Amino acid sequence: MSALAELLSLGDEEKTVRGLTHTPSEIAQQPDTWLTTFEIFQRKQAQIAEFLSLAGLGASSADRPTVFLIGAGTSDYVGQALANLLRKHWRCGVSAVPSTDLLTHMDELLLPERKYLWISFSRSGESPEGVAVFEAARKKYPDIYHLVVSCNANGRMIRVSADGGRALGICLDDAVNDRGLAMTSSFSNMVISGQCLAHVNDLVRYKEVLLQLVQAGRNFLPRAADCASELAKDAFTKACFVGSGPLRAVATESALKLVELTAGKTMTFSESALGLRHGPMAVLDRDTLFVCFLSGNRRIQQYERDLLNEIGKKRLVRSRVVVAGSEIADHDSFSEHYLTAGMASDIGDDYRAPVDVMFGQLLGLFFSLQWKLRPDSPSPNGAISRVVQHVSIH
Repeated sequence: MSALAELLSLGDEEKTVRGLTHTPSEIAQQPDTWLTTFEIFQRKQAQIAEFLSLAGLGASSADRPTVFLIGAGTSDYVGQALANLLRKHWRCGVSAVPSTDLLTHMDELLLPERKYLWISFSRSGESPEGVAVFEAARKKYPDIYHLVVSCNANGRMIRVSADGGRALGICLDDAVNDRGLAMTSSFSNMVISGQCLAHVNDLVRYKEVLLQLVQAGRNFLPRAADCASELAKDAFTKACFVGSGPLRAVATESALKLVELTAGKTMTFSESALGLRHGPMAVLDRDTLFVCFLSGNRRIQQYERDLLNEIGKKRLVRSRVVVAGSEIADHDSFSEHYLTAGMASDIGDDYRAPVDVMFGQLLGLFFSLQWKLRPDSPSPNGAISRVVQHVSIH
């Protein structure tokens, strides 16, 4: 029985006492819920395709809109994980822009006479910044098209987007509207919905990729859980996550999961593999866990392997963990721990986020328990909450 399966097998009363009612099951359910998200998207495919065409994605390349992927915190990292894929398939400018930046600098971030499509990601559809930006933009810039992806059918952003016109809402299944504080299945399912958007006109082809992701996720979960559980026993006080391209978003989200679920007792940071040497590597020490989400691209991988080897030769950290899409023969030479989901080699980095991020989530879960916290509500002083509150809109 894997370390995750052991938590799932606990009695309801013990789960309640230890704060394990939601978070372990919300992590574990992810591969199966990706299929549900695909089915939801498939049912709305024609409506979504028509909306995207009206927004300008059916036009010639020169007339296509600039696409903003909008969210705050984890929802922003959804956009960061998707930007490369959407840019490649839609052949237009696509950027992840935090709603927190848009709230303070909307006018500076928009260019006059430019067509825009905004895709907003929000688990709750109720975060003050997200709602304020959405409503302000619709009022001040009525020509912008808005697509809202949320996990909460009762959230304000989904309800307002139902008005029609230049807004359309995609609401995912209620099961992925995570009840635990940390976003887990909501993150991976919103990423899956974004991958569906990239393939809105060839969903049959994407389904082949998705089925491989589902199987890879099922294979990965128990191995990743056992590794995370063992690492938690070493009481690391710091963790560094690196990734390149779309996998940098996985590194960033993993760092957030670990710091959230440990209430900051394990301090974390993230960088690109090449960016780490430009100052941040000074933070690495023997109390640091180092995690690299290794690219499947051989050229990019060489830079990451060089970094891993340098860290090993200098003995900068106590433990290096590599998370890769597929098996690499000589991984013992540059890492103490190696995890792979056994994906096919043709599954590129653009698609890996839903699978790879589960290791970061599991680290957060088991480190939280090691610090004697309650993963469902790990902030004893109330510093953070499930939905951001007390933000005054000015």
